[in-house]
Amino acid sequence: MKTFWSAVKIFLVLTFITGLAYPLAVTGFARVFFSGKASGSFIESGGKTAGSELIGQSFKDPRYFWGRPSAVGYNPLPSGGSNLSPVSLALKKQAEDNTVAFLAANPGAAGKPVPSEMVFASASGLDPHISVEAARIQCARVAHVRGVPEVDIMSLVDGRIEPRQAGFLGEERVNVLRLNLKLDEGYQK
Repeated sequence: MKTFWSAVKIFLVLTFITGLAYPLAVTGFARVFFSGKASGSFIESGGKTAGSELIGQSFKDPRYFWGRPSAVGYNPLPSGGSNLSPVSLALKKQAEDNTVAFLAANPGAAGKPVPSEMVFASASGLDPHISVEAARIQCARVAHVRGVPEVDIMSLVDGRIEPRQAGFLGEERVNVLRLNLKLDEGYQK
């Protein structure tokens, strides 16, 4: 019986430490030192929450830059990829359809390789970034639809380029939501 009560006491102490004290300490630390990220990295625009800089959104209107396709419809709850094999006919068909749609919307890209992130969904299905190249290819379409010089849209893209993390990890990239909000700020229809 003594062993039983010792086990119950240890269980209660560890439950308190790992189930309450530790999560509260980590959450408090994050709120103090990383408040924006701990709160979801939300982006405000016009007094409203436009979205999170960490979660991609669907932009198919030709006035906007398009992000990566999503295997989960940009829903963060079941985030994930399609789990289709690289030799899957369904994946091949999706890639062909995405390529055709991208080239149809961006005729200036004809003859150039379509950036892979405009063809394939990311592993999470929620990637909010595209490459600088993918953003620049879309500049002609966005400029034409909005009736502004392409050089202005190119400058806007160049101003939204995010550097490699820590100066050497990953590639330069553009956050699609931030870019589209900046686009609306400067170039309403």
